[in-house]
Amino acid sequence: MGYLLRRLAATLPVMGVVAVVVFLLIHLSPGDPAALIAGDFATEEDIAQLRTALGLDQPLWQQFAGWLGRILTGDLGTSIFTQVPVTTLLGQRLEPTLSIAVLTMAVAVLVSVPLGTLAAHRAGTWIDRLVMVFAVLAFSVPVFLIGYLLIYGFAIELGWFPVQGYTPLADGVGPWLRSLVLPCLNLALLYMALLTRMTRATVLEVLQEDYIRTARAKGLGVMPVLVHALRNAAIPIATTVGVGIALLIGGVVVTETVFAIPGVGRLVIDSVQRHDYPVIQSVLLLSAGVYVLINLLIDLSYRLFDPRIRY
Repeated sequence: MGYLLRRLAATLPVMGVVAVVVFLLIHLSPGDPAALIAGDFATEEDIAQLRTALGLDQPLWQQFAGWLGRILTGDLGTSIFTQVPVTTLLGQRLEPTLSIAVLTMAVAVLVSVPLGTLAAHRAGTWIDRLVMVFAVLAFSVPVFLIGYLLIYGFAIELGWFPVQGYTPLADGVGPWLRSLVLPCLNLALLYMALLTRMTRATVLEVLQEDYIRTARAKGLGVMPVLVHALRNAAIPIATTVGVGIALLIGGVVVTETVFAIPGVGRLVIDSVQRHDYPVIQSVLLLSAGVYVLINLLIDLSYRLFDPRIRY
């Protein structure tokens, strides 16, 4: 418990720095949201009045203090353009994004870890080379290009899956999964490439250790040896899973745009184009918080893989 409290306390300065950077990044970017809201035919007086109503005429430190105070009380603000609370907007868009993220992580881990382990076991063979070619290609090709290729091949040509859009889980598990296959596959390829390469490198290093050679000399089978090696290689792999969350967050934005999915990523794109400060700030801050929380959970999981680790 003491270790957990210390780690939670250590995240507070990180989130504080993130809050400052997010606030300054948005407010120092070019463009006046008041002018965008007022329209092309608004006068300077109309724009000035709107800036005052939105609080944009206040000094930056006052705007930041007010924004941070509202955030700490759970008030994420109100969208400048739609006049809808940001929490309501996020609630409407959260299901598609969570569905894509969770399924992508599950598919990537379940495929890449066995694939990387197989490549390490058959190092130097055609299987190893084939797996590495796949990993390099999946990591090198842009996400949006893979998305368009998947749409053309599996949606337009074969007609197996919908071209775009999202079906809520409430409409049935089958239609829900069918609408997520291509977006999740598109995003999982990048994640799988990263995890496969790390799994292969880590397991290959463990397989060269003396205790592995001793286990083989005693007649231990291939599968028990690989399971034993994988457990000893689990900590670097788990760390890579945490690092890959950053790729996942960025990839969700591109994937939702390509497949026209009404998720948080699309909300961010629309808000950036309209300089909707409250929405952008809230989404970026929450994304950073999720990233920090997941990495904290991964750190806590290390003892499950290696009981020698003490907190």
